[in-house]
Amino acid sequence: MEGKQERFNGDARILHQRAVRIPLPDDEAERVFHENMRTIAEAHERKADLLADPDVPLLTAYDEEYAHAAESFERRLRQVAGDDYEEVAMAYFRGDRDDRVAKIAAYYVEGGWRVQQWATVTEMVYAPLILRYPDSFTVNVRFAGGYTTSAAVYYESPEHCSEELADEHAETYYEESQYTQRQAAEYARGTADLIREEFPDPDETPFEERKYGGVALAGGRQGSVFSELSKRVAPDPDRFSESVSKPTLVETGPEARRTESELGLEREIVR
Repeated sequence: MEGKQERFNGDARILHQRAVRIPLPDDEAERVFHENMRTIAEAHERKADLLADPDVPLLTAYDEEYAHAAESFERRLRQVAGDDYEEVAMAYFRGDRDDRVAKIAAYYVEGGWRVQQWATVTEMVYAPLILRYPDSFTVNVRFAGGYTTSAAVYYESPEHCSEELADEHAETYYEESQYTQRQAAEYARGTADLIREEFPDPDETPFEERKYGGVALAGGRQGSVFSELSKRVAPDPDRFSESVSKPTLVETGPEARRTESELGLEREIVR
């Protein structure tokens, strides 16, 4: 996703109240979906390892999280629009194309561009929502200016602190920051477990036990304070009345509106 910022300045309208719905027509599609979710779980475990290591700057964990998210967007882009996905997306933004593939390419390019902003700009929250239905799954790419919820885990980064502290206070602040990062590491491991529980291996789990699943994630920072949140989300079984055969953009469902309210995002979502 490198280089997008020079060519593209963002257009959040493509993300607003929309999600990508991707069909799960056969065993191979089920396995690919599970592999992608397993990769996300492993990324959270990797983040946990980095957060728990006192010799690793917090920004290293944050940068790896950005790199993983960007890689996920690019992988989806190539699957949907091919190697020329950039031009396909830009054709949509210029108004030259308005077809299904161009819309999805634009959705993921916008998401990838904002992930890059999220990794470098303070006070932005990345809050994806992934939901599994019997015949498909949806991905809501959401960004917000901030959120307030007691459910989140907050942790400090001394590298991002702009205050000048006396030596005795600086040592205490560093030790307390390390403690909060270890707490965040344990939380990230729990997030990995949650993802595996919600999206189990199709070769080991009966269909009736895996046909529904969902997670909402949220992460961001304000100054030197970083935040992490994950929660199980129950998909609405009545959301879709028809199946799909190809990836398509859909309107967000009640699950998105509910989690935006629960996470304090509804007035902060980037439109």
